[in-house]
This record gives sequence, structure tokens and C-alpha cells, in this order.
Amino acid sequence: MKGPYAVAESEGDYRIELDGRPVMTPARHSLRVPSRPLGDAIAGEWACQGDRIDPLTMPMMRLASTAIDRVAPEPARVVTGLLAWGMSDLVCFRADHPVELMSRQVACWQPLVDWIAAEHGAALAVTTGIMPLEQPPESINAFRSVVEDLDSFHLVAVHSIASATGSLVIALALLAGRLGAGEAFRAGSLDDLWSLEVWGDDAEARRRLDVRQTDICEAERFLRLLRQQA
Repeated sequence: MKGPYAVAESEGDYRIELDGRPVMTPARHSLRVPSRPLGDAIAGEWACQGDRIDPLTMPMMRLASTAIDRVAPEPARVVTGLLAWGMSDLVCFRADHPVELMSRQVACWQPLVDWIAAEHGAALAVTTGIMPLEQPPESINAFRSVVEDLDSFHLVAVHSIASATGSLVIALALLAGRLGAGEAFRAGSLDDLWSLEVWGDDAEARRRLDVRQTDICEAERFLRLLRQQA
């Protein structure tokens, strides 16, 4: 690992240090994470920086700092945002034509709707078109129970995935290991990928998809490092 960065255990957490001094988040909090593998990954990102720091090459640092600086002080705000995704979840809005797109949506999304109902008791209504759809209050309460139990580090990853895909269901499925990053990307991008297939490639659409895929993969890696305790 390049550079004098290290990870030190401190009161059950892991602190990233430079020359024995704690590295700070943008809001000037000590950069402390729950697992050593995540700490090692962040220290590695710092060690790879040159004379100029490029935040785009530090996704684990960015997610951890967001968890510390923005999520931990106001977890209720993040929970509210996640519930908004659940109330208008992508997987609940289906096309009414053409048949091929309808079939793909059912094949990809309906197993997720069935899973969230069985796993968390969040039975969701499904509709066609884009008109507003009111979900059962008990299902939203079930979502609330799940996300309120998450710590700030898991919340930031779930929020990143839900924001990228437009789906709290997809985010929770990835969190639970029901989906991998690639499957979550394809589920959250089904309509966009269909449009590219039908109408041909589009540079701007492809750029947006690449950004979405990167966000999902980074969040999935963040969750994986959180689970590891080496």
C-alpha cells in the first residue's frame, strides 16, 4: 500500500490514520468505520492519491463520509427518503404494451414483489402505466421497520442503490443477498435497456446507465466490506 496510511482499532471501530493522526471527513469528523476490511479499502484509496485528491477515485471514502457526516446526524431523514422510493417503487409500475416488454417486467420484477411480501410482510400493489398508486399502510410500516433497524453505514448504501434504481425493493434484495450488483442493475434498468435494444444505442443514455451501474457496484462493494471482519 502506498503512503503512510494505516488502520487502527479504536473502541470497537477502525480509524484511518495518516502518520498516527486521524483522517477527517469533509465535516471534520474522525473517519471511523465498523470493519477493518472497509478501513483497509479506504486507506488504500488515500494511498493511491497523488498531489491532487480526486474524490471520484475514492468511492468507499465517499460513502463512509456520507454515512458519518450526513446520515448519522439525521437518520430519520434518510428513512423518509427510502420510504418514498417504496411508496412509488419501480417494480410496481408495469407497461401495458408491447407484450415483450410486459413479459420481461413480469419475469424480472414479480419475483421481487413476491419476495418482499414473504420476507418482510410488505405486500405491494402493482399497476400499469404511470398513474399514482397508493400502497397499503401496513406495507409501508413493514418497510419502515426494516430500514429503521439499519445503521448509518448500511443506510447510506441502501439509499444509494434505491436512488440509482428507483426501487427500495431492489435495494433491500441486494442488501439481503437476493440479488447481486449486476442483477440489481439489470432490474433497475430494464426499461432503459429495452429502449436501447429497440431504438438503438444512444450515447447519453448509455452514459447514464454506466453511472447507474457504477453506483450500484460501489454500494454493493461497500456492503460486502462492511460484512467482512478480518
